[in-house]
Amino acid sequence: MASESKAQLIIYSIINPLINLLVKLKVTPNMITSFGLFLNGVAAVIFVMGGEQEDRSDMTYVGWGGFTILIAGLFDMIDGRLARVGNMSSDFGALYDSVLDRYSEMVMFLGICFYLISQDYFLSSLFAFIALIGSVMVSYTRARAEGLGINCSVGLMQRPARVVTIGTSAMLCGIFYYFVGSFEPIKISNSPIILFETITIFTLPVTVVAVLSNITAIQRLNHCRTEMSKKS
Repeated sequence: MASESKAQLIIYSIINPLINLLVKLKVTPNMITSFGLFLNGVAAVIFVMGGEQEDRSDMTYVGWGGFTILIAGLFDMIDGRLARVGNMSSDFGALYDSVLDRYSEMVMFLGICFYLISQDYFLSSLFAFIALIGSVMVSYTRARAEGLGINCSVGLMQRPARVVTIGTSAMLCGIFYYFVGSFEPIKISNSPIILFETITIFTLPVTVVAVLSNITAIQRLNHCRTEMSKKS
C-alpha cells in the first residue's frame, strides 16, 4: 500500500503543474472527463480504420490506438485530481465521471472488437468481448455494493490496470512492428493453431484482462456476501 502511495505521489508531482494551470484557466473536471471520452472515441476510430485496411500484418493502427488509449487514461487521472486541487468536487461530478468512464470503455472495446473481427482474429475478438463484459461487471458490482453501503474496491483488475494493460500492449505491438516488422507466425507442427504472431503482443494481454476482470467481479461479489453475512 505504501509503494502505491509513493507511485501516486510521483505521478501527482509530475502532473501538478498542469493541474494548477487548468485551475487558473477555469477548466472544470467535467470538461476533462468529456475530453477523455472523446479521446477514447478517437482510439476506437483508429482501430476501425485499422480493421478496414487490407494488410492484415500491419500493426500501425494498433500501436496508435494503444497510444491514444493511454493518453485518454491520463485525462481520466487528471479529472479527479483537478476536482480535489481546485475544490470542484461534487456528487454530480462523481456520477458524471463514472458514467462517462463506462462509455469510454465500451467505445474503446467496440473499436478493438471491430478490428479483431475485421482482420479475422475471431478468437481474440471473443476474448475482447469477454473483457468488455468483465470490465462492466467490475464497475457495476462496486456501484451496486456501495449503494447498499458496502465498500467494494477489492480485486486486481480495476479500471486503471485495465487501461494500462490494454493501452500499453497495443502500443508495444505497434512499436514492435515498426522496428522488427511482421513476425512469422509460430504454429504447432501440422496444425492450424498459431502459438505466436505479432498481434499476440496485444491479444494475449487482452485475454489476461478478460480472465482477471471477470475474476475480479466474482471476488467483489463474494466480498459483498461476506460483508452482508457479518451484518445479519
